Amino acid sequence: MAIAVPDAYEACEKIRNAGGKVTREAGPVKGGTTVIAFVTDPDGYKVELIQRNFS
Repeated sequence: MAIAVPDAYEACEKIRNAGGKVTREAGPVKGGTTVIAFVTDPDGYKVELIQRNFS
């Protein structure tokens, strides 16, 4: 599952501060400019965060 967020870096920080687990820090995909991150939910499922401009 993937969730679009306005700022993947900020989302990772908020998730970590709330006790969540960030398994891939926010950053651009290899060879591209799209910023993604991965976090693990309480059941152990990985969730992708994709940075998108909502304006």
